[in-house]
Amino acid sequence: MCLITGGINLTKEEIVKMIITGKHRGPDSFGVWSDGLVIKSEDFSEIKEIRGGNVVLAQCRLAMTGSKNYTQPFYNDIVLVHNGEIYNHESLRKWLIERGASFESDVDSEVILRLLEYFIFDKKMKVEEAVKKAMLMLRGDYAVAFALNGKIYLFRDPIGVRPLYYSPRGRFGSEKKVLWSVGEEAIPVNPGELVKLPEEEKMKLLSPWDIKGSGKGYYDGLKNLLQDAVRIRTAKKVGVLFSGGLDSSLIALLASKYSKVVLYTAGTEDSKDVEWARKVSDELRLELREYIFTREEVEREIKNVMFAIEEPNPMNLAIAIPLYFATKLARKDDVKVLLSGQGADELFGGYAKYLENPSLMRKDIEEIAERNLGRDDKVGMLNGVEVRYPYLDLPFVSLALRVPLEEKIREGVRKAILRRIALDFGLPEEVAFREKKAAQYGSNAQKILSKIAKKSLREFAQKLFSEVFST
Repeated sequence: MCLITGGINLTKEEIVKMIITGKHRGPDSFGVWSDGLVIKSEDFSEIKEIRGGNVVLAQCRLAMTGSKNYTQPFYNDIVLVHNGEIYNHESLRKWLIERGASFESDVDSEVILRLLEYFIFDKKMKVEEAVKKAMLMLRGDYAVAFALNGKIYLFRDPIGVRPLYYSPRGRFGSEKKVLWSVGEEAIPVNPGELVKLPEEEKMKLLSPWDIKGSGKGYYDGLKNLLQDAVRIRTAKKVGVLFSGGLDSSLIALLASKYSKVVLYTAGTEDSKDVEWARKVSDELRLELREYIFTREEVEREIKNVMFAIEEPNPMNLAIAIPLYFATKLARKDDVKVLLSGQGADELFGGYAKYLENPSLMRKDIEEIAERNLGRDDKVGMLNGVEVRYPYLDLPFVSLALRVPLEEKIREGVRKAILRRIALDFGLPEEVAFREKKAAQYGSNAQKILSKIAKKSLREFAQKLFSEVFST
């Protein structure tokens, strides 16, 4: 995980400011490509050597594995920076080598570079055709910027797991504040979209609904794909953001087959989420780590939370509070990867509003990147933790979208098919059918925030936002 940033016609002062503003996303090393001049440093000591340029791409890296020498950009005829994880990079590397590609590293980012080179130069594809073809082959979470012929191209995976923003003047960054630091507007690159800078040309290339396939055999298909989605996202030691509800409990149960699993929950001492997490972790026989927060701690850390989420939205502020404390505890434990149950509600009809209006499910899936995933990514990265989402694995999502509605909401039971799958995997019935409160209520973060705000939560959030991002 990392920061990627850069743009067209950047001064030295601008690129340095953008790197410093987003450095929390990648504190281990940085690399810059500026009109052909390359600087890479493991301790930021060479940041003064950076030059401005007509085309600039930069990365700050959080070392998950391997050497700090893996710092980007990767460059050849194309220059590329990438934030995220490509889980099938080894098989793609083999496929590319069979077609004549050579590699300088075993890093997944280089696989994206060589894939684009193969399609653009060897197969003579247009850039948009090459990127779409790459999207169909890449399995993972990615936000990518690459330079070719004096232009910069930006794209995200079709779900939009990792955030990426650009400005009308041709700058880009992983977080809004990186662009704000140089007086730029921050516009999100939409999931599955290609943006060309500086023209601001936008092309929608791929959505989960575009991936064709049969809905037959979906029950066994979902089981197999979910197991695989969890497996490829686990590390030697992996954490799970845990509330004791269906979504996180099923992820924890599956992850425990492949890795040493530690569960992380956060809330007040009397919160329902903490109470239930204790009960379910005992049943699953998995270690639970708790962060019990108080009003005083929330008051002390609330500006950091706002710095992460970058918006004066009181609901997102409340949701981010337990996530902030859980990821902070994980980082203290040196657990750098946390699995999340995000996406299950939107895919399988988990919210009560879907009983009256099931068409909202599609709208919520389309908006999950900006509504939920960007928030969670930024909060995790502030604490040096990567959050991964097995339910949002593209093959799993594309199959889940073809499951008939009556299998998702059956006789008033929401997420019916996922509950059946959970029982098949051995999750206790009481856990599989528990009705869970939203994170901001189950953790009591909403209650604490209301006490701190005293009056209007919206006004409080707006005032806090202004204080944190005042220029």
